[in-house]
Amino acid sequence: MRAVESFRRKRADEIETMREAGRILGACLAHLAEQTRPGITPLDLDREAETFIRDHRCVPGFIGYNGFPNSLCVSINNEVVHGIPTDRVIEEGDLVSLDCGLILEGWWADSGLSVCAGEPDAEVRRLLDVTEEALRRGIEAARPGGFLGDIGHAVQSHVEAAGFSVVRQYVGHGIGRNMHEAPQVPNYGRPGTGNLIKPGLVIAIEPMVNAGGAETRVLEDGWTVVTVDGRRSCYFEHTVAITEAGPEVLTARPQPATAGGGAG
Repeated sequence: MRAVESFRRKRADEIETMREAGRILGACLAHLAEQTRPGITPLDLDREAETFIRDHRCVPGFIGYNGFPNSLCVSINNEVVHGIPTDRVIEEGDLVSLDCGLILEGWWADSGLSVCAGEPDAEVRRLLDVTEEALRRGIEAARPGGFLGDIGHAVQSHVEAAGFSVVRQYVGHGIGRNMHEAPQVPNYGRPGTGNLIKPGLVIAIEPMVNAGGAETRVLEDGWTVVTVDGRRSCYFEHTVAITEAGPEVLTARPQPATAGGGAG
């Protein structure tokens, strides 16, 4: 049975504000990715995130959210999501996941990425490539007239074909005036199931991919999610608006500058 629509679609003017919020967040994460290198600490990155967000006249959405103490989630290696920034020094080859959210004029943007500090080994490179491609495929499946199950199926099928696993305890979500709104957007599922996708829907799609098994647990800090088997985990996320023409990524990141020209 198809699920009944249980979310409010956004108007064009509301999406326009979310588009600007997403542009700022995309630029923030691009900056943080460039800063993620051996020798830096998660707290350094957290301070960079808060400064960038406030300098752009936005509110760091994560501070105080359900008690979370920082502007940025920093999860390293076997940490899946929700890592609390500490003074731990990031080392060569660490797989670092950055998750950030901000509020502009009452509207949220939520996005994240994983990056290797220094040179990645073969497994990290594959995890990065597979997870980012899974997000791309999930976004491509988010088309008017389709179903939320199409998104989950696109993510799951790509990840599992690569020999990795999809985390099931944590999922994507609707977003707007609140960071977490209906509907939930799982990274697994069957085509043609779940809510009908219609223009005006705005969702956060966020594959969390483990090198080993899908099982996770939460550390004693009450936040940091880790893999049960200790294998590494990777994460990518975008806020996506569904338009009549298809999905629009609101949190796209500017491309780094090259010797031949400016950022894309």
